[in-house]
Amino acid sequence: MAAIAAARAGAKVLCVERHPFPGGSSTAAMVHPWLSFHNKRGEQVLAGLGQELVDRLQVVGGALGHLRDSIGFVHSLTPFDPDLTKQVMLQMLVESGAQLLLHTFISGVEVEHGSVKAIRTVNKSGEQRIEARVFIDATGDADIAYRGGAPIQPNRKDGKLMTQPLTMNFRLSGVDWQPIRRFVIDNPDEFHHETLFEELKRGEELTAVSGYFSKWREVNEKLNVPRDRLLFFSGVRGDECYVNTSRVTQLDGADAFDLTQAEIEGRRQVTVIADWMHDHIDGFESSFISAIPTQIGVRETRRIEGDYNLNQDDVVCGAKFEDAIARSAYPVDIHAPSGSGLVTSEAPDDWYEIPFRCQLPRGLENLIVAGRCISATHEGHASTRLTPTCFAMGQAAGVAAAQSVQNRQQPRELDFQRLRQSLRGQGAIV
Repeated sequence: MAAIAAARAGAKVLCVERHPFPGGSSTAAMVHPWLSFHNKRGEQVLAGLGQELVDRLQVVGGALGHLRDSIGFVHSLTPFDPDLTKQVMLQMLVESGAQLLLHTFISGVEVEHGSVKAIRTVNKSGEQRIEARVFIDATGDADIAYRGGAPIQPNRKDGKLMTQPLTMNFRLSGVDWQPIRRFVIDNPDEFHHETLFEELKRGEELTAVSGYFSKWREVNEKLNVPRDRLLFFSGVRGDECYVNTSRVTQLDGADAFDLTQAEIEGRRQVTVIADWMHDHIDGFESSFISAIPTQIGVRETRRIEGDYNLNQDDVVCGAKFEDAIARSAYPVDIHAPSGSGLVTSEAPDDWYEIPFRCQLPRGLENLIVAGRCISATHEGHASTRLTPTCFAMGQAAGVAAAQSVQNRQQPRELDFQRLRQSLRGQGAIV
């Protein structure tokens, strides 16, 4: 989204991507569905390029629009097809005029007088050195900021890793949702307490399931999956189900050796979970694994120390900021770093805002950070990490980078009101 926004704003853009396709966690890790474009009152608080992507996917059968979240955790969820999302996002990038460099990793960062002078990359062609006036770090792991020497928030306490666990999502096809629906309605004690039981009785669509508590308690230790429930979501097609139940704890997603172990363990968990659901949950008797993502989903690794550090009070109390570049209404949602449960908070009544200062790492002048590695506490990050919010932060980073180059200003010197006006011109809600 950052590259598209910057190119549409008139900048010359090179988008460096380590996968052979764009889309980040949505496409590479099948983090499905998108949560949530709306606040709990049903008001849309996120739009812009994220909404354009949803609209374009609907045209090609790759999305159903915004549906009610039947778990009741948030107001809406947005199912999408990961493969069609790759296609549409690639289209949007090419149409924007941005140049792409796929299959490419960042291997180093050169800093001169407090600014990033160049990044070094490696791919099939060898090594490259890329200079730019402004850089955007949308790696999710703050790779550029970290290698450039920007301060990173500590993620260990008493030697114990405190980042959220990793999850290998997967898709099942051949699912019959009617027996699942009946079981949810008939056994409310087995499911998340906010589930929309009355709406389901009236015929509303079942889009998400969180529970099967007693069934899962009987087997999760045997399966060695440290999770307290089954969690799965409906897909774009009627017989699909996206399962978000695996949990890999105490491994660092920014460490290559840990990440390797996480991939191995995540794939093991996919097999045992899918087999158990097939044999023990009504509606899954004919199900089969139809997609496993390219990589495991990573919730949390490095987070920068920025000019402002968004915290839990900001999220829960609906904080507003003069330099706000995005809104969100997602609650704090922490998957226990070393346990099986969840720690959640109430969402704000309307929304909270993310200030541009959260995207500016201390000690570096021409770098803007977007995505889950912005400056936020562990608790604040547990809200900002969600994909629609990351879409909005990426769009803001792109527009800000374009204005920085065009005005010959550092990002910190920008006129925030002009930045916000330009974002509105691209359809963002700020």
